[in-house]
Amino acid sequence: MTNTMVTIDNLIKIVRSGGKIKTGVDIYNAKGMLLLEKTILVEKPRILEIIKENGIRSVMVNAASDGGLWDENGHRIQFSSDGSVDPAPPDTEMPPPPPSEHGPLSKDVGQRLQEIEAIKKQAAIAYQEAKDCIKKAMEQIKGNNGQFDIQAVEAQVDQLSRFLVSNGHPFAYLNKEIFSFDDYLFNHSINVCAIGTAVVHKFNTHFSTTIETFLSENRADIPGNMFQTKEKFDDGFRCYYPDELNDMSLGFFLYDIGKVMIPEPLLNKTGRLTPKEFDMIKRHSYEYGVNILEKNNVQSAILKNIVAYHHGPLFQKEEGCYPVDRKSSDIPLYVKICKLADIYDAMTSRRSYKEALNQISAVTEVFRKYVKKNTMLQFILHAFVKSIGIYPPGSIVFLKNRQMAYVLESKGPLILPFTDTSGNTLKHNADPVDLSSPDAEPLLAIDSDRSVRTTRDVYDLLPEFLRQTAMPV
Repeated sequence: MTNTMVTIDNLIKIVRSGGKIKTGVDIYNAKGMLLLEKTILVEKPRILEIIKENGIRSVMVNAASDGGLWDENGHRIQFSSDGSVDPAPPDTEMPPPPPSEHGPLSKDVGQRLQEIEAIKKQAAIAYQEAKDCIKKAMEQIKGNNGQFDIQAVEAQVDQLSRFLVSNGHPFAYLNKEIFSFDDYLFNHSINVCAIGTAVVHKFNTHFSTTIETFLSENRADIPGNMFQTKEKFDDGFRCYYPDELNDMSLGFFLYDIGKVMIPEPLLNKTGRLTPKEFDMIKRHSYEYGVNILEKNNVQSAILKNIVAYHHGPLFQKEEGCYPVDRKSSDIPLYVKICKLADIYDAMTSRRSYKEALNQISAVTEVFRKYVKKNTMLQFILHAFVKSIGIYPPGSIVFLKNRQMAYVLESKGPLILPFTDTSGNTLKHNADPVDLSSPDAEPLLAIDSDRSVRTTRDVYDLLPEFLRQTAMPV
C-alpha cells in the first residue's frame, strides 16, 4: 500500500519501542506551521508528541517517497486498512540514512541535529506570526487612540505559549540579529515572552516541588489537625495555576507596549539621554502602558503588574529602578522573571547605541549581579539559568586546545568548531561534537577562562553557513 494512514499513538508506540519512522510527507498543523519534514527519520518520540499536541490524530505515511515504519530490528512494519499490523516481508529492512553534510556523525548527534532543524523550522513560522501580531497591535494603538484588538493578541499568545511550553525556548535556535536593530521593539516583545514563559514554568515546577516536599516531610510540625495524617496530599502544591501562567505569557508579550507612545528617535537615540528624555522613557511602563491596558478594559492584575513594574527592584536597594515608590517585596515574582528576561534579551540584541553581547557573557553577568541577594531570587535565577542554559545556542566558546566553536545546542553542549588552534577559519567543515559524550576529546572541553565579548568580534572568522545563522532571518 503506497499511502497508509497511521494513528499518531501507534507511531509514538513504535518509536518508544526502539523503532523508527519516516512519513514521506510534510506534516503541518491547522495554522500551516511545518511540524515534521517528510525526509526526517524520527528515532525519538518528542517530535511525534508535538504533532499530537497540535491536535493531529493520524498521519499519512507515503512509501513512494521513501516513507516507512521500522521496528527495533530494522524490519519494516506494515499496517492493514483496518489498522492492524501485518508481518514484515523478509527483504524490507530499513534503508541506510543519508550521509551528513558534516561527515559521519554518531547516531545520537545526528538525531539531535535533525530535531534541532525541525524545531527551527517550526519556530521560524511561530516567530513571524507573533511578530505580525504585535506589530499590528502597536499600529492599532497609534491609529485608534490607544485601543487594539486584545482578543486577537490573546489568541496568538495562547497558541504561542503552548508551542513554547512544548519546546522550552525554541527561539534560541533561530538566527540572532546582531547587525540590525530594525523592528527591535517587536522582536524584543516576542523574545521576552519566550524567555519569560520558559523561566516561569521552570520556576513554577521547581518551587512547587520544593514546597510540596517540605510540607510532606514536615507534616507533623505544621499546626492544624488537617496535616496530622500520614496520607498523601490529594493535590500537589502549585505556586501558579494554568490560568495565571497564561496571563503571565500574555503580560510578557505586552509588557513593553507603552513604548509605542514614545517617539522612535528617542527610543533609538545613540547619545546620552537628558533627564527630561529619561523621564519620558520611564513613563512607558507605569503610565503609558497602564493607560493602554485601561483603555482596552484589561482587568487582569497580572498583566497590569507586569506592564507597570517590570523595571522595579529585584532586591532591596537595587539602583536605577522605577517607579521609586515600590520596594522589592512589592514586586511579584513573575514580574521579576519578566525583568530578567528583558535584561538578558536587551544585552544579547544589537541596539543603535551598543553591540550585542555573546550570550554566555550575558548569562554570566546576570547571574553575578543577582546571585545571593535573597532566597526567592535564587529560585528565579536557578530557573533562568536552567532555561537559557550556561552555553545558549548561537553563543561562541573557546576550547582548551585554543579552537573556537559555535554552540548548536545547550544540551551537552553540542558544538561546532570553526577555527584551528591558531585562530584561523577552518578550510573544511568540522563535525559537531557532543561534549557530554564519554568519547569527547579532553582538549575539546570548553575553556571557561576565555570568552568572546560579542559575536561581532569573531564574525569574520565564521564560515559562510554560520555567518548566515548569525545574520537576520
